[in-house]
Amino acid sequence: MDAEEIDRGRQRWARRYEEARTRGRVRDADYTTLSGLEVAPVYGPPAGTAYPGFERIGWPGEYPYTRGLHATGYRGKTWTIRQFAGFGNARQTNERYRMILATGGDGLSVAFDMPTLMGRDSDDPLALGEVGHCGVAIDSAADMDVLFDGIPLGETTTSMTISGPAVPIFCMYVVAAERQGFAPAQLDGTLQTDIYKEYIAQKEWLFGPEAHLRLIGDLMAYVDAEMPRYKPLSVSGYHIREAGATAAQELAFTLADGFAYVELGKSRGLDVDSFAPGLSFFFDAHVDFFEEIAKFRAARRIWARWLRDVYGATDERAMWLRFHTQTAGVSLTGAQPFNNVVRTAIEALAGVLGGTNSLHTNALDEVLALPTEQAAEIALRTQQVIMAETGVTNVADPLGGSWYLEALTDRIEAEAEEIFAKILKMGGGTEGVTHPIGPMTAGILRGIEDGWFTGEIADSSFAFQQAIEDGRKHQVGVTVQTDTVTEPLEILRISHEVERAQVQQLASRRLARNEEGVQSALMRLTHAAAYTDDNLVPAILDAARAEATLGEICGVLRDVWGEYREPARI
Repeated sequence: MDAEEIDRGRQRWARRYEEARTRGRVRDADYTTLSGLEVAPVYGPPAGTAYPGFERIGWPGEYPYTRGLHATGYRGKTWTIRQFAGFGNARQTNERYRMILATGGDGLSVAFDMPTLMGRDSDDPLALGEVGHCGVAIDSAADMDVLFDGIPLGETTTSMTISGPAVPIFCMYVVAAERQGFAPAQLDGTLQTDIYKEYIAQKEWLFGPEAHLRLIGDLMAYVDAEMPRYKPLSVSGYHIREAGATAAQELAFTLADGFAYVELGKSRGLDVDSFAPGLSFFFDAHVDFFEEIAKFRAARRIWARWLRDVYGATDERAMWLRFHTQTAGVSLTGAQPFNNVVRTAIEALAGVLGGTNSLHTNALDEVLALPTEQAAEIALRTQQVIMAETGVTNVADPLGGSWYLEALTDRIEAEAEEIFAKILKMGGGTEGVTHPIGPMTAGILRGIEDGWFTGEIADSSFAFQQAIEDGRKHQVGVTVQTDTVTEPLEILRISHEVERAQVQQLASRRLARNEEGVQSALMRLTHAAAYTDDNLVPAILDAARAEATLGEICGVLRDVWGEYREPARI
């Protein structure tokens, strides 16, 4: 790019920044170094200097958004500290949420237990021994009432990490908000709802892909019409990376899933400029510092280009890739667990320097159990130290222009594009669409059916394990520097009493509810799912209001659509 165009871009950025400042959208803060040196909001090539390829880097707040979505960077708004938490019953988790909010957290992220993630009630025989262990147990809207007791849902952004039964859980959340006096249009938050990553990596599905896509399409349409602040889909690369994918695979598989959801929305007749801003992303921040920063920057650039050039978006907000980051659980080690505080801090800093919109930092003991309150506080303080003491919020994309970082960003982008081409080819290519939703959808469904995604991840995971075992890669405290004075940690243990009490409470609630109303709502849902193309969200909302349980709602849908069984791989 020639010097004149770069200077014009700098002037455009300066106008955007000044406009934000005059509207009060720049924080009143000390923008100097620890030694008192004043720093500029952004840095770029010196005035009058040409920089080949600068159009791929650009300025913050300007297409292709490599350097961030807003001209102000974190001077305008820092990332949301959104700690992921959930354990035991709704009352116990509510107490943890109150602690997080009281100590500086400004958003909640709900972890559910395995029965809930699989659409089962706590008294289901398959739930035995799992209730409350990896997250909170939610059986009905009454549990959701307790979970958010004293936390006004119309004033708190809430993220819920669940995909298979995401729509029934969402409906219970909406009902809980209604009981607090908030209308659906007032709610702001995120629901994961990403069924593709379940087939690719995490394996927590209920039905076959087509049935899940119907539910997701219904949710997208409902939210587009009724809940303008809410984000119904958080497309998740986190679980793909945790399963063993490389950074480029995480990026490509996740964005491909995102493109397929764009195709789903368009197939429902929704305007891409209207619904695409409601899509968000969830990425892993691993321990390779520069690779992760490059991955995040490449993600914004790819998403903006595809939404504009392939899917026809014209509104800049539809081209924005907003993402939440969680530090890498798979990088945590049981040996010398206090080393995990260092790993988490490095990973969190990578997420921040990559421009994350919200962040969860793992606790040092999460490799062993759910975090204790002390470990959760250290994880929270890690973010607060980065935000308050390091100066990283002063300058937008402070590493932009680094030869290494820009080359790595370009390389990860190129690898991702190669993977997109393979996925499209599996589906018949753009000229031979083999699925009515769209070509990326066709490729993803074929890749799931053939086991291509799981095979690619398995190969990458095996290669990394080989590198650990032959000494090319190291883990401090595990493969090197193994001597330690650290004593075993006291970890959080979930009593079996939690399960017994949850099951008893569920039985009491069933006895107290209007059973005729419950069965009537479930019959209406069965009919709508089996015999109509109606949007199913209103019917599921009615069932949730009647206190139908999660297992009952998912059960009638299983009866209509059947359960999915993954094909055997040889």
